Amino acid sequence: MKKIWILFFLSVLSFGPILAQTEAKKPKLIVGIIVDQMRQEYLYRFADRYQDGGFKRLMKDGFMMKNGHYNYIPTYTGPGHASVYTGTTPATHGIISNSWYVRSLKGSLYCAEDSTVMAVGGSEPSGKISPRNLLSTTITDELRYSTNKRSKVVGVAIKDRGASLPAGHLGDAYWYDSGTGEFMTSTYYHESLPAWVQSFNEKKVAEKYLSQTWNTLYPIETYKQSIEDNNEFEAPFAGKDTPTFPYNLDSLKTGNGELGLIASTPFGNTMTLDFAIAAIEGENLGNRGETDFLALSFSSPDYIGHRFGPASKEVEDNYLRLDLEFERLLNYLDENIGKGEYLIFLSADHAVADVATHMISEKIPAGNLNNSYINAQLKGYTQLTYGEGDWIESLSNEQVFLNHDLIREKGINLRDMQEDLANFLLRFKGVKEVYTAYAMKNGEFTHGRAAALQMGYNQKSSGDVLLILEPGWLTGGAKGTSHGTGYTYDTNVPIVFYGWNVPAGESSRYATITDIAPTLSMMLDIKLPSGATGQPIIEITDK
Repeated sequence: MKKIWILFFLSVLSFGPILAQTEAKKPKLIVGIIVDQMRQEYLYRFADRYQDGGFKRLMKDGFMMKNGHYNYIPTYTGPGHASVYTGTTPATHGIISNSWYVRSLKGSLYCAEDSTVMAVGGSEPSGKISPRNLLSTTITDELRYSTNKRSKVVGVAIKDRGASLPAGHLGDAYWYDSGTGEFMTSTYYHESLPAWVQSFNEKKVAEKYLSQTWNTLYPIETYKQSIEDNNEFEAPFAGKDTPTFPYNLDSLKTGNGELGLIASTPFGNTMTLDFAIAAIEGENLGNRGETDFLALSFSSPDYIGHRFGPASKEVEDNYLRLDLEFERLLNYLDENIGKGEYLIFLSADHAVADVATHMISEKIPAGNLNNSYINAQLKGYTQLTYGEGDWIESLSNEQVFLNHDLIREKGINLRDMQEDLANFLLRFKGVKEVYTAYAMKNGEFTHGRAAALQMGYNQKSSGDVLLILEPGWLTGGAKGTSHGTGYTYDTNVPIVFYGWNVPAGESSRYATITDIAPTLSMMLDIKLPSGATGQPIIEITDK
């Protein structure tokens, strides 16, 4: 018996070091990148002008799901960031739009709004921000829990929602304040700005960039992937008659948000990356013996895209310049974190529709739905049909919110009224389908636009009647564009993984952005976010 025990202990001593050597190593730093308003096609459309070290490097050496999509409606910034990081849809995580009507408030609630906190740095109106409206944990929360909060998480963006939602409930978040030109946070995160943030703000980076002129990176006549610079489809900056290069930013500040103007230029991307690098260095991310997470969102492509549209020279120039910023980031990570020691994912919070008036000029079906006209018609119809009263509380985000108190008071059947208004709204040109809250609550849609609408429908927060517009139709003005639909031009976005333990390759299999967080969970061997409904991308996790 004694010999058996001796042999057992010898085997433990012999194999112990081998087992220790084969333990899975974790990445030193994860960088989650969301490009606000990026189509998947931008990775190809401008590729002949991309450098080898930016987008091309991610595509060549990383793994790309070419057919990656949003799987719910509406495709907006707040829900997009929340869905990527929670691995689920608004039906679960509760961020149903950027802002939405709340009956109990008789007004609108902003997705990252928190009246209980105050500004730290920046200006007071910009400081009432936290992730408290987010009802699920995020992959960043789960990373912190997995290390008993030794991992650090930092969210960075120009937009507050692009920083606070990805940082989750347990991370730190910093966003840009257009009033002061500073990066700031709120008392949800800190009582005072860390020294490294104060040091960055003292450099007056926004003012430096806004003293420059935004001209095309290359001769404008070589921009072959965009329409003529001067056209009737784009919205000029205030103080400039045409939407054309060059843009003297110093003279355009007045009337265009002063220091907020930087968000509508590629220099907003440059400033965001400057701050992200300052965050890596200030928090020593990736060099502390734990896996840290930088949640980085580039907001400027959305501002530029809304104003000028995806066919513009401004969008083309923005992505050529953003490619250089990606190259700068990758080179920095190579040098300071180490090749193969960091993990990146790239996605977007939504894509974008073409400018409707431009499409009409090309004889493509499209249009602009007049929200005010629809609202007026609804109010007139309900008063004519159901009697005097404020039956319509809100028409927003293509959803109608009815006055439930008045409906109960008058003894009207809510379901019947929802159905009646759904049929009424189908009369309008540009409206393709209309669904009721009753149908969303009591049915289960398994495919198509109705299923996507249901994944964006939250029983406590969403409206009574929900509209789906025809392809190419928007609610907006004649110039510029928007997003929010469940059509492929709004849903097809990049899903690219690169770096630590990521094989090179690509797949055209259908995947969703809610698969990103579960993929990270499997790669890191940590718990799934609490509301996650997506599935791991097995081409990456099961290599």
